[in-house]
Amino acid sequence: MGKLSGPRDPSRVTISVERYPATSRIFHWLIAVLVLATWPLGMVIKFVKNEVSLDFYMIHESLGFLVLWLMLLRVGNRLLTRKPEEDGPRIERIAAASVHGLFYLFLIIMPLSGFLATNAHGFPFSWFGVLPIWSPIGKAPDIAWTLSAIHLASAWILAVLFVLHMGAVLMHHVIRRDFTLYRIL
Repeated sequence: MGKLSGPRDPSRVTISVERYPATSRIFHWLIAVLVLATWPLGMVIKFVKNEVSLDFYMIHESLGFLVLWLMLLRVGNRLLTRKPEEDGPRIERIAAASVHGLFYLFLIIMPLSGFLATNAHGFPFSWFGVLPIWSPIGKAPDIAWTLSAIHLASAWILAVLFVLHMGAVLMHHVIRRDFTLYRIL
C-alpha cells in the first residue's frame, strides 16, 4: 500500500504511495462534490416554495446531467488508465471492486433515468436554463413514473453505497492506519 522511508525522526519521514492517475483523482473528487450537492438538493425540492421549486429542479437536473457526462468520461478514463495494484485480503478486494462497480453503474443510471423522467413527464430540459437538450423519448406519461421510480431507487442505492464506501475509508484510515486513502488524494 505505502512505504515509509527516511530517517527515524518522524518529522522527516516521507510516504511513498502508488496513486491513481491525476485524471482519475480529478474525476473522483469532482463527481463526489457534484453528487453530494445534487442528491440533497433533489431531496428538498418537495419542501421548497412553489415560486422557487422550478429553480431547484433546474439546478438539480443540470448538475445531474453534468454528473452523467462526467461519469461517461470517467468510464473512458478507467478503460484507458492503470489503477494502483490492490492489496489486502481477497474478500476485501472483491467487496471494493463490487462497490466501485455499482457506484459506476448507478452514477450513470440515476442521472439518465432522471433526465428521461423529466422529459417523459412532459418537461423539456434546458441545461442551466441556457442550452436546450433534445430528448430521445419526449413526453411519455406511460413510462414517466417508472423512470421516476428508477431514479429514486438509484438515489437510495447510491446512499447505501456511499455509507459502505465511507465505512471502508474509516476502516483503512482510522482503524488500520494504512495508506489506502492517499491513493485517491
